[in-house]
Amino acid sequence: MSNLRFQALNAVLTRTIPEVKPPSHKISEYFGINVFDKKKMKEFLSKEAFESVNNSTNFGTPMDREVAEQVASAMKAWAIGKGATHYTHWFQPLTGTTAEKHDSFFEPSGESGLEKFSGEALAQQEPDASSFPNGGIRSTFEARGYTAWDPSSPAFIIGKTLCIPTVFVSYTGEALDYKAPLLKALGVLDKAAVSVAQYFDKSIEKVNASLGIEQEYFLVDLALYNARPDLYLTGRTLFGHMSAKNQQLEDHYFGSIPERVQAYMQDMETEALKLGIPLKTRHNEVAPSQFECAPIYEEINLAIDHNQLLMDLMDKVARRHNFKVLLHEKPYAGINGSGKHNNWSLITNTGKNLLSPGKTPKNNLMFLTFFVNTVKAVFEHSDLLRASIASVNNDHRLGANEAPPAIISIFLGSQLNDVLDEIETSRVTSKMKQENALWTNIPKIPQILLDNTDRNRTSPFAFTGNKFELRAVGSSANSANPMTVLNLIVADQLNKFKVEVDKLLKKGEKKDVALMTIIKKYIKESKAIRFEGNGYSDEWATEAETRGLANIKTTPKALDVLLTDTTDKLFEETGVYSKRENHARHEILLENYYKKLQIEARVMGELVNNIIIPTAIGYQTELINNVKGLKDIGLGEDTYAAQLDIIKKISTHVNFIKSNVHDMIEERKKANVIEDAREKSIAYDEKVKSFFDPIRYHVDKLEQLVDDAKWPLPKFRELLFIK
Repeated sequence: MSNLRFQALNAVLTRTIPEVKPPSHKISEYFGINVFDKKKMKEFLSKEAFESVNNSTNFGTPMDREVAEQVASAMKAWAIGKGATHYTHWFQPLTGTTAEKHDSFFEPSGESGLEKFSGEALAQQEPDASSFPNGGIRSTFEARGYTAWDPSSPAFIIGKTLCIPTVFVSYTGEALDYKAPLLKALGVLDKAAVSVAQYFDKSIEKVNASLGIEQEYFLVDLALYNARPDLYLTGRTLFGHMSAKNQQLEDHYFGSIPERVQAYMQDMETEALKLGIPLKTRHNEVAPSQFECAPIYEEINLAIDHNQLLMDLMDKVARRHNFKVLLHEKPYAGINGSGKHNNWSLITNTGKNLLSPGKTPKNNLMFLTFFVNTVKAVFEHSDLLRASIASVNNDHRLGANEAPPAIISIFLGSQLNDVLDEIETSRVTSKMKQENALWTNIPKIPQILLDNTDRNRTSPFAFTGNKFELRAVGSSANSANPMTVLNLIVADQLNKFKVEVDKLLKKGEKKDVALMTIIKKYIKESKAIRFEGNGYSDEWATEAETRGLANIKTTPKALDVLLTDTTDKLFEETGVYSKRENHARHEILLENYYKKLQIEARVMGELVNNIIIPTAIGYQTELINNVKGLKDIGLGEDTYAAQLDIIKKISTHVNFIKSNVHDMIEERKKANVIEDAREKSIAYDEKVKSFFDPIRYHVDKLEQLVDDAKWPLPKFRELLFIK
């Protein structure tokens, strides 16, 4: 009982729940206190400087040096007043995490010194870019990279450091992060959406994409986590027999939150709210020890910054409560994995949600325009959207019984489907009725649409009343990548829509008839992407193939779309990525894929050879000695038949595991010498990864045979239920 597993279990049983006291019982009194938001800017800046920052944030107008100096001075004064001693440019490199390099405000001068922070330091810095993923954009010896301030995302304080959200680019200007392409895509979408929205309302001058990110996660006791090298090094359990009780009773979902977990949630939420992250919801998820938190909607760039900050914050606060947050998409085999549901909509400067049905024909037609163009965009670029959510972690999750399949489809709900079907089969006519009706034979969309949709959990992309929900994003992912793609393809489609409508207008067609003509055309052309049924079924996979929808189950092949002429043209024409940047990202994603599988294979081999097999053989030796002892006292074979059976089974499993680990290592060696990233990724996927499940099966069988007191790794029944 002295192994690491039981030491960890003993630590779990002696845990106490720390007392959590928020600064005030009223959230409004401490929300955003650690954020240099507009309210604080207004307090610290001159009126002219404040308006300049606003214009830069809202319209992208350049900020002159004098204003930047004022902002830097104000930020420094506010941050030092809050106890900050350092500042950092906070950015999102292509590692998938966030990065920061801290510099002190203090600059020595003679025998003393001063706290300084200039507009130049605010606007731009030069962190070493040599060790960040770049996909061949720059050579290792070309270390220089630039971080540049993003004024649309407010600075914040963590600990004693002022964090300034920035983009990250190479010396030659290529994006080396997730934020720069996102900002470009949002600019393209804004321009395209405004041009179409002005068919209906000339007062619309800006369209922002909004986003609400539901974040799923697991919690595990820190001591148990540290006793599982596979969890520690890969984020998931490579071995483990399923607990007799798991999620089959469906009693965890929305159940009473465990007291220890609730203390953690309250602490984490308090820290998040101080940083202006508007968390609204918390609840138990389906699997044991799985939970979810969700904020209210924000402008998309800020929402993604907040989600990246939140994931880091969740882990830091968890350690205060002796927890580890698991953000891996599939930390435990056999139960639900975790996603990050991205709820996306379009909001105008007039406060109108373009994806919300209206009460008048005019507003219904505007809704239909943006709604149908979104459907058409996803249909035209479904493979690109699939690629945007591809990762080795998400490959474990997609298609399992709690996540959407790898086939991209759209769920609309029966009522909206009926409306689109009716429009498709109706005749568009120029004979208009009164203002309170639409066209002859064209249905008026019912006002109850807002609440008349169902959440089909098997759909990757579903309409849920006044927004689309992209459910296929993985829980550990940076949402900037799929959101860059979604906003870009919708912008591209809106531009094409405007060209087609304008052609009809030039021919003398009435505006509403021209709009409806193209809408009807798009409904018909994109019909194949709409699916209302069970996405998990074998029948859907067959039907999707007949519809021409791809079913790409693994990342290396899903990423092929990035190298097509269509994708290159889309990115280059909109200015979001150059061809070089796009191909570099393809290389980076593939490298990330095979490196993670390489790590998993190495960890699996190490655990098997150093822990699993020695443990099994040690227990087998005890059984052999037991059998010898029984023989020595003259007992017959019938008295130790069970021991002999277990001894034989252990040998069978050990021999299989040892042989297959050897073969897996040999395949890994072959894969490692492949230079082409795609070929290497496919070799890891099809050759190396193919050994994982068979090896796991036999290790899990050993777990059931070996004496529980001797099994070295915490078991699922211990990991999954918080004590």
